[in-house]
Amino acid sequence: MIYRILFLALVSNIYGQINRPNIIWLVSEDQSPEFFPMYGDDTVVLPNLSQLAEDSIIYDNMHATTPVCSPARSAIITGMYPTTLGTHNMRTYNEGRQANQPQLGIPSYSPKFPDYIRPFTAYMREAGYYCTNSNKQDYNFKISDDAWDQSCRYCKGKQKSNIHWRNRAEGQPFFAVFNFQITHESQIWAQQSNKRYVTPDQINNIPPYFPDDQIIREDMAINYSNLVRMDIEIGAIISELKEQGLYDNTYIFFYSDHGGPFPRHKRAIYDSGVKVPLMIKLPKNVKAGNRNDDLWSFVDLAPTVLQLAQIPLPDYLQGISILDKNTKPRKYLVTASDRFDGQVDRIRSIKTKRYKFIKNYNVSLPHALDVNYRKKMPMMRRLIALSEKGLLNKNAQRWFDTPKSEMEFYDLKKDPFELNNLADKASYNKKILQFNNLLEEWIIDTGDLGSLPEQEIIDYSIN
Repeated sequence: MIYRILFLALVSNIYGQINRPNIIWLVSEDQSPEFFPMYGDDTVVLPNLSQLAEDSIIYDNMHATTPVCSPARSAIITGMYPTTLGTHNMRTYNEGRQANQPQLGIPSYSPKFPDYIRPFTAYMREAGYYCTNSNKQDYNFKISDDAWDQSCRYCKGKQKSNIHWRNRAEGQPFFAVFNFQITHESQIWAQQSNKRYVTPDQINNIPPYFPDDQIIREDMAINYSNLVRMDIEIGAIISELKEQGLYDNTYIFFYSDHGGPFPRHKRAIYDSGVKVPLMIKLPKNVKAGNRNDDLWSFVDLAPTVLQLAQIPLPDYLQGISILDKNTKPRKYLVTASDRFDGQVDRIRSIKTKRYKFIKNYNVSLPHALDVNYRKKMPMMRRLIALSEKGLLNKNAQRWFDTPKSEMEFYDLKKDPFELNNLADKASYNKKILQFNNLLEEWIIDTGDLGSLPEQEIIDYSIN
């Protein structure tokens, strides 16, 4: 214990730890902005999140780098694009298991990248922060031992509740992450028999790419009910902060790890799969009620937190600080989609606030990849059955159609659901060429590994 105290005293002396702020992340799994009151949906009442929203800046254009959890988390923890790291396939590192995707001959492996690329929390710990992660790691690579003071891959019960800022030394600043698995895709079927906080008849925002029937409504009602359950958990954390006198002077982030749990959300390159809620509460609720419409990416979370912690930013980071007043807004933003479990594909998209260009590298596959895991969801089984019978409308059927278009281009202002592909319209040829050129430049500049066969990445990583 004496060595720990001496170490903290030394760090404090070097870094001037006294004024370092506390920072908390509240991370919902598998949720899109349009399910939340602060983004205009009043289907369910979420009092704790709504109060936090009143105290926060709301961000309308935050994006996951990838529309699925593990690759997206690799970007969050490093500030780097998964396509640069080699963590872009879902999944590569299957912690605690030797097998991964045996049908493809893919083992569990940790993609190899330069040692100087570190979890950003390692820098925070060196600066004296107490860093906790409850209750999920899942970064798609083997996380180094210096990343967390307390963490585990999947924690439950007493083990989960003990991963907490309360275990820090007196006066030590903390960075604490709380992940809420109750809103995960799997909970759509896991909560089928449990209490509903909203009835299927109360669902009034069914997107046009879903049929309006009882099964769709049932699954959507379960998701809203899970949001209520999450809100209760969030309320307990916020109450604890307030009871300890920490709320006013703590930065609190709320976001989701990618888009919603439903088909054409999770694993989809469309905004329904990559656009996520984000709100940030500043100390003393500064700028509360403001909204921000700039383009943000998960690679921006690491530099934002490091800057708040007054830690110099490593020059390899590919993100920019969200809260730095000197940050210049992005002109465009790129997202990527590659292998999902046993289904191999490659898609890239680039967007501005107004337009979005999607490039499909394998047109023989539908966007609706045959992922066995999501067939556990009644909605997914329903969509497959209706598609096979030719009973889906054209908006819903497009997701299943093959061949899919090599290029897709959308006017997001007129077509926010990305249903009307403008790629064959001559009037957009010049703009499409411009977007394609920007995408190709990004692929080169960031060292996008998506064109490599995964076996080459495996061989490099394990040899």
